Amino acid sequence: MNKKVIVVTGGAQGIGRKIVTHFLRYRWKSVIWEIDSLAGDDLTNDLNQPDFLNVKCNVAVEDEVKNAVRLTLERFGRIDVLVNNAAIQCNKPLSSLSLLDWQKVIDVNLTGPFLCSKYCETELKRNRGSIINICSTRAFQSECNTEAYSASKGGVFSLTHALAVSLGPDIRVNSISPGWIDQSEEQKSGVAKKEFFSDEDHLQHPAGRIGKTDDIARIAWFLSQPENSFITAQNFVVDGGMTRKMIYL
Repeated sequence: MNKKVIVVTGGAQGIGRKIVTHFLRYRWKSVIWEIDSLAGDDLTNDLNQPDFLNVKCNVAVEDEVKNAVRLTLERFGRIDVLVNNAAIQCNKPLSSLSLLDWQKVIDVNLTGPFLCSKYCETELKRNRGSIINICSTRAFQSECNTEAYSASKGGVFSLTHALAVSLGPDIRVNSISPGWIDQSEEQKSGVAKKEFFSDEDHLQHPAGRIGKTDDIARIAWFLSQPENSFITAQNFVVDGGMTRKMIYL
């Protein structure tokens, strides 16, 4: 019960999975709230350790979030860090993007962080904890046909500083905006496969390479540490410098 506990939504694959394994390495108890049963079971079997808990949860459904909080507290007794990572995309031309498509993306990507933050507030306040929202560089620049995703991540950016002001000083709230991150190997069985990128892919980044899931896990770790308690209401862009690069065709 004395170990700290991190909750990662959508934590069975991609960036969320790497955050979970990173914190486990430092002896934190780690919990995923995951809608994909196969992915959740895969990670459970891979880790096979008592400091990990897999909870089936659709973060867009209020009762399921309440239940996930209850199950987490029953197992580990506390919540110290919440990482709102769960997200989906539905990239279609505007003329083809239905209201249902739009609403589903907003429900998971924006309403989900709202619900999870709301129902973790009491525990996080008790432990002077931290919320880390996984935003995106798409909150600040766009590709074609990403209206729903970009809007949802813009909302996450604004939700972050709003929560930080409302919940401080007991709870710190920050966001991370990843750029191009290779998540190809952090996937469930049958999907995980090393993806290879060209030199051009890497060298278009001022940092000289595409990002890795470790890059995001390390800054999540940094933001979770109590000695960094003066950092709140901030967004950290981790994109190899791409959003600062002027591109002329």
